[in-house]
Amino acid sequence: MVVHGDREVARYRIHEDKSTVLIEVAEVGGSKEQLFEALGECQSGQCSCPTNEYDKLESMELEPGEDLIRMRLEPKPGTKFDTSQIAACLDYTTATLPPAKNDP
Repeated sequence: MVVHGDREVARYRIHEDKSTVLIEVAEVGGSKEQLFEALGECQSGQCSCPTNEYDKLESMELEPGEDLIRMRLEPKPGTKFDTSQIAACLDYTTATLPPAKNDP
C-alpha cells in the first residue's frame, strides 16, 4: 500500500518472470489518470525516479484497467532489474501525485 499524507493512493504487486518484471498497481481510484500520465513520462524517457533502474529499461508496456494499471518492464540485454528499486520508484511516483479531485 502506498499512503500519501493521510490518504491511501494505491496498492501494487511486483512479479518477476525470468528477466521481465510485471507490475499491477491497483486501487488507484481518482488518481488513475495522473498515475498513468506519470508512468507514461517514464515510458517516454522522462523518468524522475530517484534510482538508476530506468537506465536498464529496454521497453515498458502500460495497460490501464478499471481501477488498476498493469505494466510490463523488459530490461536491456545483460541487465536485471532490482525489484526493491522498482518499488522505490513506484513509491516515489505515487507520492508525488497531486490529490485526486474526489479526495478530501
